[in-house]
Amino acid sequence: MTRLGYQIPNFTYPGVSADQLYPTIVAQAVEAEASGFDTVLVMDHFYQLPLLGTPDQEMIECYTLLSALAQHTKRVRLSSLVTGNTYRNPTLLAKTVTALDLVSGGRAQLGIGAGWYEFEHQSLGYEFGTFTDRFQKLEEALQIILGMLRSEKPTLDGKWYTVHEALNVPAPLSKIPVMIGGGGEKKTLRMVAQYADESNIICGPGEIGRKLDALAAHCETYGRDPADITVTLQTSACIAPTHDEAVAELDAYFQRNPAAEPRRGTTIVGDPDEVAGAYEALKVAGLDGFTVNAPANGHVPGRVSLLGETLAKVVPSH
Repeated sequence: MTRLGYQIPNFTYPGVSADQLYPTIVAQAVEAEASGFDTVLVMDHFYQLPLLGTPDQEMIECYTLLSALAQHTKRVRLSSLVTGNTYRNPTLLAKTVTALDLVSGGRAQLGIGAGWYEFEHQSLGYEFGTFTDRFQKLEEALQIILGMLRSEKPTLDGKWYTVHEALNVPAPLSKIPVMIGGGGEKKTLRMVAQYADESNIICGPGEIGRKLDALAAHCETYGRDPADITVTLQTSACIAPTHDEAVAELDAYFQRNPAAEPRRGTTIVGDPDEVAGAYEALKVAGLDGFTVNAPANGHVPGRVSLLGETLAKVVPSH
């Protein structure tokens, strides 16, 4: 289960040419594994997101990339944070995640959400639909995908998807954990309680307790112990050996990437002691760990290692 996950959300790095892009990504995954992260995650998007950059910046299809990263890592789980359900038929997604599990030696994880980036859908021809449509699709998809991952040959005649005794051969090497992303208290956290092993929430520090209470209430409805669901908080950080270096690297990131400027106030920045202190302050009862990205300086050699070593003291492995 994810207690300390490193997410790679961007692939636009200063001074890194196209032929060095993949090696730079691999280096981050290798540093993450060696320094204490238990999961490496990438976004499932085809265009860069508004608060990270512009649509014309580099974005790599996530499952191809995760399968490649599996060949350079040995221990970390590999996942999307999170798969947009609207981009693939659920039977294809089940087969894709199973393939990732096989090529990684049993390290696949399914992160999934309803999908939200309307511009990307419209530009590339994916049906977006209404908020209600997307959540109905997600729930039907979960019934199909979970059944296939468990070799149950699911059948469903739904509003959005129809399958008949859907086969998934070969089966995954072991049980693939399912993480549902998002903090919606009525729909998303209800589906976490009903279907998932993990929850990744995005919210301000003052909202964490309310999200956990909402999840606990849904767990009671479905007869689940909330302690059986691993809950992580999505965060961003910029760490360096000194405070001044960290601030300078964050400033340089926003200077070359003005679209990301709104993220300044939510990015944890500083030296190892400052970063550790900030994450200690975010720890609340019921929160099991963090997913963290470092878009400002994750490409700088040694920064992911420093981040992992720092956070591993805040979130001890189990």
